[in-house]
This record gives sequence, C-alpha cells and structure tokens, in this order.
Amino acid sequence: MTDYDYDLFVVGAGSGGVRAANLAANQGARVAVAEVRHFGGTCVNLGCVPKKLLVYAAQFKDDFAAAAGFGWTLDNASFDWPSLIANKNREVERLQAVYQHHLQQSRVTIFNGKVQLLDAHTVAVAGAQCTAKRILLATGGWPFVPDIAGKEYIVTSNDMFSLDKLPERIVIVGGGYIAVEFASILNSLGVDTTICHREPKLLAGFDEDIRDFLATALRKQGIKILFDCDVQSIAAAGDAYNVRLLNGNTMVTDLVMYATGRTPNSRGFGLEQLGVALDDNGAIIVDSHYQTNLPSIYALGDVTDRVNLTPVAIAEGEALVNSLYAMQQRPVDYANIPTAVFCQPNIASVGLTEAKARQQYTDIDIYKTEFKPLKNTLSGKDENTLMKMVVDHATGKVIGLHMVGADAPEIIQGMAVAMRAGATKALFDSTIGIHPTAAEEFVTLQQVGT
Repeated sequence: MTDYDYDLFVVGAGSGGVRAANLAANQGARVAVAEVRHFGGTCVNLGCVPKKLLVYAAQFKDDFAAAAGFGWTLDNASFDWPSLIANKNREVERLQAVYQHHLQQSRVTIFNGKVQLLDAHTVAVAGAQCTAKRILLATGGWPFVPDIAGKEYIVTSNDMFSLDKLPERIVIVGGGYIAVEFASILNSLGVDTTICHREPKLLAGFDEDIRDFLATALRKQGIKILFDCDVQSIAAAGDAYNVRLLNGNTMVTDLVMYATGRTPNSRGFGLEQLGVALDDNGAIIVDSHYQTNLPSIYALGDVTDRVNLTPVAIAEGEALVNSLYAMQQRPVDYANIPTAVFCQPNIASVGLTEAKARQQYTDIDIYKTEFKPLKNTLSGKDENTLMKMVVDHATGKVIGLHMVGADAPEIIQGMAVAMRAGATKALFDSTIGIHPTAAEEFVTLQQVGT
C-alpha cells in the first residue's frame, strides 16, 4: 500500500473545510489544511459574520427613532463608521484565532499559502510538496464582476467591510440578497442608496409576494430601485463616478458596488490540467458522495455551486467525514433548508414558494396575513409584517413558510424544525400561541379568501 504523508489534505479553511478537517482528525486520520487568506473563509471574514454586525449597527437608526414613542429622549446621537469597522475587525480576528486553535487542538497540520495540485495525490504549497490519499477542495466562491468599461472603479461586497469612510451616494448593481442587504445597511447609515437591477423584481427564487412586499418596504425607507436596468459603463468624474445605463441615462455617485453573483473559486489550482470536471460556471462537479471524476479528489461547499450556504457546507463536511472515516452514511437532506436575507425588514423562508408548489402539487391552499407589529403602533414606523403558509390540500402538510418582518430568521428557524417533522396545518392550528408575539400569527393563519 502506498504510504502518503496525509490521509486527507483539505484545501480551504472555511467553515466546510475546517469542519471536515477537525472531524477527520478526531477520527484518527492524518489531516492537513492549506489556506491562502484567512481562517474561517468567506463567512467569518467577508460574509455572514461581519455583514450581520453591520446589520446590527444599521438597526439602531430605527431603534433611536422609535424611542420617543416609548417615552425615551435621546440627544446628540451620532455614528462613527471607523469605530464600527475597528470593532468588527477585532471580532473577526478573534474568530480567526478560534478556527486556527480548533485545528491545532485536533492536531491538524496547517499550511499558509496557495495550493497547486500536481497530480491526483500530490499538492505543492508554501514551498513544500505533500502527498495525500484524499484531497478535499473547499475553496468557496468569489464575487463576479462583468467585463465593462470602467470595471476598475467597481467595488464588491469584499471591499465594503474595509472602507475608510462611508460614501454620500452609492449605486448597487444587482438584486440578490447581497444587494438588498447592503442597500438596507447603507441607507440606514445615511447613504443615498440606489439599486440598479436588470430584472423586473428583486430576490429571484423567493416567493412572489415576498419579492413585491420587500420592494415596497425598501422604497418606503428611501431606497431608490431601478428595475429592468443595467450599466453600460463607468467613468471617473473627479472624486465621483458617472454611471451610464444601457437605456442612455446617467447617474453620478461616489461609489459603485456590484453584487451580481458569485463564481466558484476553482481556477488556478491545476484542476483543469488534472482533468477534474467543471461545469460551464467553473463549479466542481461531484457525485452524491462529494467525489469528483478523479476518485481521490473531493469537493464541497460553494465551490460546487449547489446550495451555497455556510451551514450546508458544514453539513456536507460532516457527511463526507462520517462516510469516509466513521463508516456512517448520514447524507445531507437538501429539502426544506431555511434561508434568510438580513435586509430591513428581515426575510426568511423555508420550503416551497407558491409558484413551485403549484408545479409540484395538484392542489394547494394559501394562508397569508399582513399586519402592523405591536412595536410599530407606538414607534410610528410605517412598516408591516407579512406571513405566508403554503399547504398541500390533499394531506394538509405544510410545504412552505415565508415571512418578511422583524426577527423573521429567528422565527422561521423554529418553524423549519416543525416542517421537517412533517407538521400539518391542523397541527399548527392546534398549537397555542405565545401572546403578544408576531410568531403566534403562524398558528392562527386564515386561508386567503376566507
């Protein structure tokens, strides 16, 4: 039997790669991890964590505005962007250290540097060559920017976490969750914000009622949204930029951010030379066991471009290691994965949209409510909450839950457990609500039209 340096060599120290490395090492495997940037990957450094911290900062604007309705007087409140970024950086650095510490505790060998795959069992990194029985690619994704005139002036979400100062005006190109989240953050922090989206609606893939409701809510907050609109070119104009649209109109702004999707980070590792199969978007093609067409090479997480969520990558890492080293087949169930958009108001969803449900089921029932949350009766905020339930008429089983409103992700997380357990509408109806809460509306929903 060939003697390899390692049983598993993991390329990428993000959430999925680190979970796989730690678990494999704890099963007795000899494991190494290589990371070219930061421990924790996109989520910790340039995604979920720092973004949520910015979301919290942005929410204080509404909290301060609401305070008067509850008897509070707040004088001389001010915001300092550099202080927020410095505090964010400290938390990110703490999490980086936690990730590295866990790997060290598990006796995982760590390499800092870019990996080059020399063959199906050999990697070059940091001036060394290592062999491994198996190689796992967990290299994530990277923001996509189209090739247009003035591309050099564009920033992406990666850059937003390290701006020296906030712009007075920004144009955000895109209509996905990154675009609407940053639009909400920046608008709340006082930036004149415009979304430019080439489609007729935001958030493709979400329920239509959610998409329409959100656009109305964002516009109420003062965010300008230009639908069926795309950028032709960007030109410097002193300290600002002229953004020319395909329809011939122009806008002047201080910053242009593109949130037009992410591409798998699969290039530059030598995969093409080895013959590892990639799809047209550059995603690594794997089977149900995360194995590529080269049996010793595996891949998981965003680099496979299937369900690009941090908890999914973690679950895939666990499933792979359990299969390879614990002899336990615990495949990831990709049905009913909850997801959230941390814009203002929050969005969360689990299960099928109404449109998808109509494609898959003969007959469905729709339950929906829109109401003003109790807090807003005194705060004076002109913002409602929307809740929607999709039910299979034949079985009464709940097959979709959607919400726009405060704490929607926290509420839908619990509802996702009920859905995975096969909860019916009758079971929801028989559950006593906690009053007064928004969440209780999910156990009192009435059918549309009744």
